[in-house]
Amino acid sequence: MTQDVEQMIVDDLMKAIMQDKFKPNERLPSENDLANDYRVPRIKVRNALQKLEEMGYIYSQQGKGRFLKDSQQQIELHLTGSKSFTEKMLSSGYPLKTKNVSCEKIAYHPRIYSALQVTESDEVFKISRLRLIEEKPVALHSSYVAKSTFPNIEQDGAQLRSMFAYYRQMGYMEFTSSASHLSISFPTSEERSMLECTALVPLLIVESNCIAEPQNKVLEYTKIIYRSNSFRYAITPK
Repeated sequence: MTQDVEQMIVDDLMKAIMQDKFKPNERLPSENDLANDYRVPRIKVRNALQKLEEMGYIYSQQGKGRFLKDSQQQIELHLTGSKSFTEKMLSSGYPLKTKNVSCEKIAYHPRIYSALQVTESDEVFKISRLRLIEEKPVALHSSYVAKSTFPNIEQDGAQLRSMFAYYRQMGYMEFTSSASHLSISFPTSEERSMLECTALVPLLIVESNCIAEPQNKVLEYTKIIYRSNSFRYAITPK
C-alpha cells in the first residue's frame, strides 16, 4: 500500500507537469500540503518527490522546496548520420567540449565485426569520447574501428575527439549511415558516474555505422548513449 500511495503521488504530479500546470522553475506544493491532500505521512510524500527528482523532472533548493525543471533547456538533436555530433552542436551554437576517455582493443564481438565487414582475425579498437555542454556531460560516444582500415588507430585513438575530422585527414570526405537502431536503457554504475545522472534517468542508445561515400566503405560501428533528459530528438524523414 505504501508503494501504491507513493506511486499515485508520482503519477498525479507527472500528469500535472505534462498538462503544464506548473511553469518552469515554479515551486511545487510543499511536503506538508501534499501530505494533507493525500492524508498520508510526510515520508511517503518525500519518497515520491525524491523519485521525481531522480527521474530528472524537478530539483530541490535547501530550505525553499522543490521546483519544476525548465524543459526548454533541452538541446535539439537531429538523429542523422551525415554530420558528426560535434558539427551539429557547434553549428547550433552550443558550447561543446569533448573528452577522449579511452582507446582500447576489444575482444571479438560478432555483431560489431559483422557491421565493420571484417574477419575475426582483424583487430578492432573502441574509442570513447564524453560530450559536455556547459560543462555538463550529456552523451557518451563509442566508435569501433578496424585496424585493417586505419593501421595507426591504436596510436592515434587516444588523442581523437572527432572521428569525422580524423576520417577526413585519411581522405574520406563524405559520410552516410545505414539503418540506425534505437533502444532505451538505464545507466550502469560506470555510466552514472560518467554522465552524472541517477539510476532512474533513462538513456537513449543509438547504434549505427559510418559509411564513406562514394567509396561505400564502412569506417566504423557507432554506439552513442544520450542522457534522455538533456535532449529533444528530431528525426528527419527521407
